[in-house]
Amino acid sequence: QVQLVESGGGSVQTGGSLRLSCAASGYTFSSACMGWFRQAPGKGREELATIYTAVGSTNYADSVKGRFTISQDNAKNTLYLQMNSLKPEDTAMYYCAADPDLRGADCVRYSGWYKYWGQGTQVTVSS
Repeated sequence: QVQLVESGGGSVQTGGSLRLSCAASGYTFSSACMGWFRQAPGKGREELATIYTAVGSTNYADSVKGRFTISQDNAKNTLYLQMNSLKPEDTAMYYCAADPDLRGADCVRYSGWYKYWGQGTQVTVSS
């Protein structure tokens, strides 16, 4: 069975950093689309970053470009989201997701339809 488990969330002050982790199992980690998403209270889901793990190609939302970095560790089957220069508006539940059947540019095009999602980890940024 596919399992995605996020960790690394917590509370930080404005300008701080966090690194989120997503431990993946049950599929071929090194040839899948994966991504990070977030949802703040009362708001819809926002795509933050995607990666095609076969080649490491990435895509970022404008809201986080230059501050957040998505990366992979094939040896650990783990996806990361390094978050720097955090702002109060970054406060949200953060989710990782994966789709082993998508490739290349479809990682971005069909990110809203990824098959598997984690349970989420809370990030709170205070001013």
